[in-house]
Amino acid sequence: MTSAQTIDLSSATIGPGSPVFTIAEMSGNHNGDLDRALAIVDAVAATGASALKIQTYTADTLTIDSDLPAFRVTSDHGLWGDRNLYALYQEAHTPWEWHAAIFERARSHGLIPFSTPFDPSSVAFLEELGVELYKTASAEIVDLPLLREVARTGKPMIVSTGMATLSEIDAAVSAIRGAGGTELVLLACTASYPAVPEEARLGNIRALREAFDVPVGLSDHTLGIGVAVAAAALGAVVIEKHVTLDRADGGVDSDFSLTPSEFGSLVTASEQARIAVASGVSFGPTEQEHAVLALRRSLFVVADVRAGDRITPENVRSIRPAGGLDPDDIDLVRTRTFSRDVRRGTPLTWDLL
Repeated sequence: MTSAQTIDLSSATIGPGSPVFTIAEMSGNHNGDLDRALAIVDAVAATGASALKIQTYTADTLTIDSDLPAFRVTSDHGLWGDRNLYALYQEAHTPWEWHAAIFERARSHGLIPFSTPFDPSSVAFLEELGVELYKTASAEIVDLPLLREVARTGKPMIVSTGMATLSEIDAAVSAIRGAGGTELVLLACTASYPAVPEEARLGNIRALREAFDVPVGLSDHTLGIGVAVAAAALGAVVIEKHVTLDRADGGVDSDFSLTPSEFGSLVTASEQARIAVASGVSFGPTEQEHAVLALRRSLFVVADVRAGDRITPENVRSIRPAGGLDPDDIDLVRTRTFSRDVRRGTPLTWDLL
C-alpha cells in the first residue's frame, strides 16, 4: 500500500486516480446450480468487471433452525417477507465445495475472485483458497471479533457500512486497525433490498473518506445503474452490484440484480463519470475542440458581387465556418463597398472592402 488512499492488488489498484474497481456480486443468483454459477462468472468476465464476489456461509454458520418470530423476516419486507431465516440462507448459500471451481474460472478470465466470510471457519476456508482480499457485510459490522479475525489475515478488507452509525463505523475501523488491518476500503451502503435512491445518502462517500482517510466506494442495491454512476462521479473508487444472468429466472436476489449487459453499461458509465470529474475546471478550447473551432460563425460573402457593390444582408451574412470577420463586425462593414469582384463563399476580410 503506497498510501492510506491506495491499495494495490494483483491486477488492479483501488484508490483515487485508478479505474473504478467494479465488483459483480453473485450472491444467491446461482439458484443452486454450479453450471449456472460458472455461467455467471463467464458473463461477468465479458462486462469488463474488476472482480467477482461470492459469499461464504452455511445456514448453520449464520443462524439456527428456529421458527420463532425473531428468526423470520418481517412480513412487510418486499422480497423475503415472512420467510424463515434458516430456509432462506439454505437456498441462497454458495456450497463451499463450489468455491474452488468458481475462483478458478474467475481467475482464468483475469477477474479477481473473493468472498464475504461470516464466521472464523469461513475465513480459514478462504485462506486455504488463497483469496487476496475480503469483503464484510453490513450486518456484520457490529461483529468486531469477526472483523478482527479477517484483519489478522493481513489481506485488504472492504467493509460495507449499511445501517451503521458513525460511532459503530469508528469502532469497526479501530478494531480492524488494532488487529493489524492496514488496507481498508469502506463502502457507503443502504442495506435494504431493493434500496430506493431517496435513501442512497451518497454524501456519505465524502464524509467517510474525510473521517477515516481510506478509499471509499458504494455497495448499491438500488435498481438500475444511475445511483452507482452518480457515486463514481462523487469519488467512489469501488462499486459493488449484484449480478444475475436474467432476472426472469428468479432467485433470492434477482429483483435488484443487474443483467450482464447492464453491468457492462455500469462499468463503462462509472469510468466515464470518474474521468469526466477528474478533468477539472478550465476554459477555452480543449485539445479535441481545436478541430471544431473552424466551425465557428464568421462573416462570408454569400452571393457573387462586383467591385463597387455595397454590402447588404443579401450578400454578406454570419454563417459557418470560421475564417471571415467576426459576426459582431457586421455593423462596421454595412456602410462599405467591395473593392473588387468577389465570389460567393469567400470569407469577408478587410482587404475586400
